[in-house]
Amino acid sequence: MLTKFPLIFLAYLAVLLYYCIFDFNLVIALVFACSLGIALYRKYFLLFPVLLVLTVFFFIVATDSHQKMTTQAQNVSQTKIIPDSIQVNGDLLSFQGNEAGEKYQVYDTLQSEKEKKFYENLKQNCTISFTGNLEVPERQRNFNGFDEQKYLATQGIYREIIITSISKIKTNRVLDLHVLRRSAIVWVQSHFPKPMSNYMTGLLFGYLDKDFEQMGDIYSSLGIIHLFALSGMQVNFFIDGLRKILLRLGIRRDIVDILQIPFSIIYAFLTGLSVSILRALFQKNIKLTGLDNIALTTLILMFVSPKFLLTAGGQLTLFYAFAISMLSHLFISKKESLTEKVHLTSKLKQMIIASSALSLLVLPVLIFNFYIFQPLSILLTIGFGVLFDLVLLPLLLTAFLLSLTGLTLNLNWIFKTLEAFIQLVDRPFHYPLILGKPNAIQLILLLSITALLLDFWTQKKLRWLLLSSLFIIFFICKNPSQPTITAVDVGQGDSIFLKDRFNKQTILIDTGGRLNIPEKSWQKAQTESNASKTLIPYLESEGVSQIDQLILTHTDDDHVGDFLNLADKIKIKEVWVSPGELTCPDFVDKLKKAKIPIHLTQVGDEISIFNSQLQVLSNGYTGKGDNNDSIVTYGNFYGKKFLFTGDLEQDGEMKLLKNYPDLKVDILKAGHHGSKTSSNPKFIKQIQPQLAIISVGKNNHYGHPNQQTLDTFKKYKVKSLRTDQNGAIKLTEIKGLWRISTVR
Repeated sequence: MLTKFPLIFLAYLAVLLYYCIFDFNLVIALVFACSLGIALYRKYFLLFPVLLVLTVFFFIVATDSHQKMTTQAQNVSQTKIIPDSIQVNGDLLSFQGNEAGEKYQVYDTLQSEKEKKFYENLKQNCTISFTGNLEVPERQRNFNGFDEQKYLATQGIYREIIITSISKIKTNRVLDLHVLRRSAIVWVQSHFPKPMSNYMTGLLFGYLDKDFEQMGDIYSSLGIIHLFALSGMQVNFFIDGLRKILLRLGIRRDIVDILQIPFSIIYAFLTGLSVSILRALFQKNIKLTGLDNIALTTLILMFVSPKFLLTAGGQLTLFYAFAISMLSHLFISKKESLTEKVHLTSKLKQMIIASSALSLLVLPVLIFNFYIFQPLSILLTIGFGVLFDLVLLPLLLTAFLLSLTGLTLNLNWIFKTLEAFIQLVDRPFHYPLILGKPNAIQLILLLSITALLLDFWTQKKLRWLLLSSLFIIFFICKNPSQPTITAVDVGQGDSIFLKDRFNKQTILIDTGGRLNIPEKSWQKAQTESNASKTLIPYLESEGVSQIDQLILTHTDDDHVGDFLNLADKIKIKEVWVSPGELTCPDFVDKLKKAKIPIHLTQVGDEISIFNSQLQVLSNGYTGKGDNNDSIVTYGNFYGKKFLFTGDLEQDGEMKLLKNYPDLKVDILKAGHHGSKTSSNPKFIKQIQPQLAIISVGKNNHYGHPNQQTLDTFKKYKVKSLRTDQNGAIKLTEIKGLWRISTVR
């Protein structure tokens, strides 16, 4: 006997199957196997042919992706620009291009202000001929870090083009939906002032310019940046508006249903074909209701955009939609849904409860991707969601349509006031909760317990048991039990993080950073700090909400350049500096801006960690804050001796040996990124390290690490690990032994 199966169960199995093929994990595979057992037990035999079709399809997509990654063209000399992907940021140009059926991510450095204006105003299809380098996108370099290669692959991009010079530009006036969207974006940017134009392009066309980055960072810290991720709010606004207009014109409802489909396709292109928009449009056009609606939407998305579940945006938009479908019947009673007037207080209370439940249900997926949660976002989402949906969106659409007729509706004062208010709210709530990244087992447990909690909320004893279980798992995610020492890959710079068990003591030695290069005003770009993409995400994924001691070894930007950016995201209890560093005015200005207590280091200072102490062996030898003025620290942790030397050069190394003639080391953080000016053979011979960790940038123009240094390590049988080749390097203490792991 064949039993009819619930559509949502098929979608659930399809998601598990999807991850088994695209991103295999043993835990998910076991859950999938158990779920298949349940299907057999319940006689859902019709599920299996459908799953077989999905398996074949997923394997075809995965195989095609692998082949494209390994068999791309070796040389490309021209490409057709996808116009609505153009981003001009200072003298930096980026866009996506098509050539011979392949899609590329393209980067160029603009040579003049005239060239910059050309691309800012470009709203035509355009083919460029160029010389440049074809490169494989960068893979993940830090634990839990961003993987550009995987991200671009989800968009069908497997190679990057770095342009060195452009020889020919050919435009044509062929109109398509990409050109239409680009024309709308350029129109808004040229007819409306900032910040109004940013909100208009963001809320109407799904495009946020780079100069919105600073404000977007504040929205992110408050947990409401998702309001700019076009989805159900905008889809409901535009499609419901279209339907009302057509119905009032006397068009039959069945005809309106048909006209809604091409409108949805055009709207999807005009908003950049984001997965959240596609999900919302499918849900709006599918006539099924409740969980059947979201189940069918999931299955369609798997065929239309097969890699959407490999992105954080895809996971969250789908899970939010599923959670809303699950919760709708709990918080909207039949009586209230049939009543036109509901008491305002009761309705507000209901909205807060529903929003809190939704946040709790989505929280495991949220922290799996972003590691942080802002509790205030529950209230802010309600308030600002209403503001964006009922006020700003209609006003911006009206202003845009009027501008096409030659009339100007300048509402910039509204958006300036809004941003001033947002900044005011952000000040006391600037630091969100940092909860760390759950592993696969923890994620499944969090999702399962949260679902049970909502189902059994009325049973008091069970409710408190489930809440306690959630708290314990969140605590474990935030406070890993094993001590670690990590050389974070910050490129050409240094950042060493020491973390005791349960995060009870944290020490960071340097922050990394970029060297500042003088630029003309038109060349200045809005760029994220290096730490925002490397150090900060790693610390947040480890559940680190406070650094107890930040040791800034000396004043070079590649060691301390991201100090203020780090302090803006993670609380710092105390900064340790040398007397020589205080002779550098720019560095002193940073310390003043940070407003963090300062400890002036002395030789012999100690910080308790790992049931031992990190000891200061030198607080500088020159008094100038330069390389040989680096703070040098030493610790004997769980049977291994560690030495962290900053950028100490050979003169400093010899002075260190003179002061500590019996110094022996097991793990050395090599001085000055493996430069030939450091790692004196006499020094290495004397301290006898077993392992040298070299923190160095990939393809750096200094030529670090120098071959002479590598030869010295080889001569004295010192194993070396390099962040340029190995990515981040982590030592984890397990039962008294240090286990070494690298990202690559």
